[in-house]
Amino acid sequence: MSETNVETLQYRFDGPVDAPVLILGPSLGTTWHMWDRQIPELSKNWRIFRFDLPGHGGAPAYPAGSVTELAGRLLATLDGLGVQRFGYAGCAFSGAIGIELALRHPGRIASLAVIAASPRFGSADEFRQRGVIVRSNGLDPIARSSPERWFTTGFAAAQPAITEWAVQMVRTTDPGSYIAACEALAAFDVRAELGRIGVPTLVLVGSDDQVTGPAEARTLVAGIPDARLAVVPGASHLVPVEQPAAVTDLLVRHFSTAWQPAYDSATGQMAIPAAPVKPALAAPPPVGPVAEIAPAVVQPAVLGRPDPYDAGIKVRREVLGDAHVDRALASADEFSGDFQEFITRYAWGEIWDRPGLDRRSRSCVTLTALVAGGHLDELAFHTRAALRNGLTPDEIKEVLLQAAVYCGVPAANSAFKVAQQVIREETTPQE
Repeated sequence: MSETNVETLQYRFDGPVDAPVLILGPSLGTTWHMWDRQIPELSKNWRIFRFDLPGHGGAPAYPAGSVTELAGRLLATLDGLGVQRFGYAGCAFSGAIGIELALRHPGRIASLAVIAASPRFGSADEFRQRGVIVRSNGLDPIARSSPERWFTTGFAAAQPAITEWAVQMVRTTDPGSYIAACEALAAFDVRAELGRIGVPTLVLVGSDDQVTGPAEARTLVAGIPDARLAVVPGASHLVPVEQPAAVTDLLVRHFSTAWQPAYDSATGQMAIPAAPVKPALAAPPPVGPVAEIAPAVVQPAVLGRPDPYDAGIKVRREVLGDAHVDRALASADEFSGDFQEFITRYAWGEIWDRPGLDRRSRSCVTLTALVAGGHLDELAFHTRAALRNGLTPDEIKEVLLQAAVYCGVPAANSAFKVAQQVIREETTPQE
């Protein structure tokens, strides 16, 4: 076992030192212990490497802002250990890490299993909203609702000890690291790239998973060449915990047929051939058509530099949320369409995307300006934006108190009413 620095991850090994390396990655809010019941069987034939996400399971709380960054930290950890090629099985968030490795570092990963995963996890708004709740209320609301997301109702009722273990696992996670992971999932979208994955891939999902269920699994199978689908009955999102025997059996079958190891004396590990045999699993059921990703519209260049519209629409969505921007664009017509394009290009692409101030600071400036101008409708959605940009309710209160001095008490009084209502809506956990 090891605790590491910001550039690497906390990890542990199980199994024979001369066996091929198989990595097991955890879900968001869990630790490497979610794989405990797979270890006795898998460690017979593989050198099992498990890791914790930053701030999880007592790991150092060095938040990572993207799936790409976490994949890089994992590779840095493996590089330090002399592990070059490996099999990889990841659940949910770690499934995204596995997909990232297969896309960006195909020479490192020999065989892949993605469990309860998706090429895009819900909506960006959903994960940023979760970050707002954690920032305002801590992790307790997320912890209390975890069992209903992770397990079937029958399992949660029959296994109270495991249910309580799950709750405590989330409660002991570092909130900042959890929020950063939510932001990473909000930005993760590889739907258009799945066809470039060239390693043997097993897609595994619980039949009752309401988070990333069979529909998301079939999207992965339809996009990844020659991927195989396994649906585990009677299981929800944390399927390795709820149905450990079934998951273990599927992983053994997949990774046993995915490579034939040969000892490499240079690394002390078992080398894995570059062209492994495809897993001998049943073919997936027929898959319906998958929504086609519309090609990006290339905006014309302005004055010899990239048009800021593309950056503007990205920042606008990140700050205000997809739902808000979609409503604004959908309501635009021939009369107002030019204005929507104008504010996207100049307000969001030119100003909000400038590096001179971070988004928290820009939210403070924007809230103050809106109070001064009495623009209460805009104040409402920019209060939501401020929460998404990392301001706490207490910090928003301080901005409005400052505005009361410089913009006037009546203006601040109206602003407090608007902001108070928005903060209640945004920070109250959904039951």
